Amino acid sequence: MYAVTDPTTGEVAELYPTAGDAEVEAALTAAHAATAWGRTSTVAERSTLLRRLGDLHAEHRAELAASIVREMGKPLAEAEGEVDFCVDIYRYYADHAEEFLADEPLDVTSGPGSAVIRRSPLGVLLGIMPWNFPAYQVARFAAPNLALGNTIVLKHAPQCPATAALLERLFTEAGFPEGAYVNVYATNEQIAGVIADPRVQGVSLTGSERAGSAVAEIAGRHLKKVVLELGGSDPFLVLSTDDLDAVVDAAVAARLDNTGQACNAAKRFVVVQDLYDAFVEKFTARLLAGATGAPLSSAAAAENLGRQVDEAVAEGATLHTEGERHGAYFPAGVLTGLTTDHTAARRELFGPVAMVFPAADEDDAVRIANDTPYGLGSYVFTTDPAQAERVADRIEAGMVFVNGVGAEGAELPFGGIKRSGFGRELGRPGTEEFVNKKLIRTVA
Repeated sequence: MYAVTDPTTGEVAELYPTAGDAEVEAALTAAHAATAWGRTSTVAERSTLLRRLGDLHAEHRAELAASIVREMGKPLAEAEGEVDFCVDIYRYYADHAEEFLADEPLDVTSGPGSAVIRRSPLGVLLGIMPWNFPAYQVARFAAPNLALGNTIVLKHAPQCPATAALLERLFTEAGFPEGAYVNVYATNEQIAGVIADPRVQGVSLTGSERAGSAVAEIAGRHLKKVVLELGGSDPFLVLSTDDLDAVVDAAVAARLDNTGQACNAAKRFVVVQDLYDAFVEKFTARLLAGATGAPLSSAAAAENLGRQVDEAVAEGATLHTEGERHGAYFPAGVLTGLTTDHTAARRELFGPVAMVFPAADEDDAVRIANDTPYGLGSYVFTTDPAQAERVADRIEAGMVFVNGVGAEGAELPFGGIKRSGFGRELGRPGTEEFVNKKLIRTVA
């Protein structure tokens, strides 16, 4: 089940044994025992460990990036950038954890005395991580929760076992005690049992809608808190511009991030009518020219994207592309002739294929943008500040980026609504999901 498969060739390079039930139990036992550390250590002590972990990511940047490229085909420069983002995240929480977790005094108006909210850990958390950002996804879940004193059992994607092992090694080298962060190569059936285990207090999953629904169902049955970051079909609205070339460059960058395999990559480009033809012409030329040449994560991923594109064409869309599909390689492309009635308009295309929709005006652009089951991120490009504020307020998504792409940061919350999931990671909200906000009221 856990294997390193080179996406460029499809060859299995390395196999990792799936955990037996005894190994899963040992992971839970260790994580539960480490909760004593989480409850007795200070925030400052835990912050020191996070800072060291960030330093270790920087020291092992080349090794981590190479592992990511080998397992899921990410272009090397992007893999290195992913590791750099991890460094930022660990250092950010090392710098701010004491501020975020300090006692919060309350104004008492119901009688004498004082009151505070004290933030304390819940205990063992389960993380279920995807393959597309093998290090970053772990960082944004692990950093705030280790700062809190929660302990983590981590199930990585089956195609990223080597990166999973390397990350666990770095947590150990940073000085986290045994059980504070435990990697486990578990099956889906074993994970269902982990969620149900009374020692586990919460679950965070980044993955597909299907996986999110399954995890949420089990967690709900056992009254466990869940954070879900699922798929997205983020709209990129072009409403006005005095530099179309710059907007097109931003659009290409937003679509080709991680070879199009990012939940919050722009996927639906909604362009007002008077800019539509010029945008499509420039965007198509630059997207095809700017394709990285990197494979998708697997041949199966390319086959799935191919089915979606073929169905869109069968429904009347036009595909603008060059090159041929083979193995895990999928040529960049642009789909035009689409409306919100097309099946493709309501799907997430995970790869270097963009959908472009014409809009009559601002209202129509917002209508198209919101006509989706997803609500993760979105992008608005306009020269009118009032329009930017107005449209950002009307977009139904967890995140809106105005006149810029690639503007995520360790200090900025990440998450969505609708079928893109719920809960937030990163920033101060990242510390607010799996925490006991304990009221301490002193009357006299």
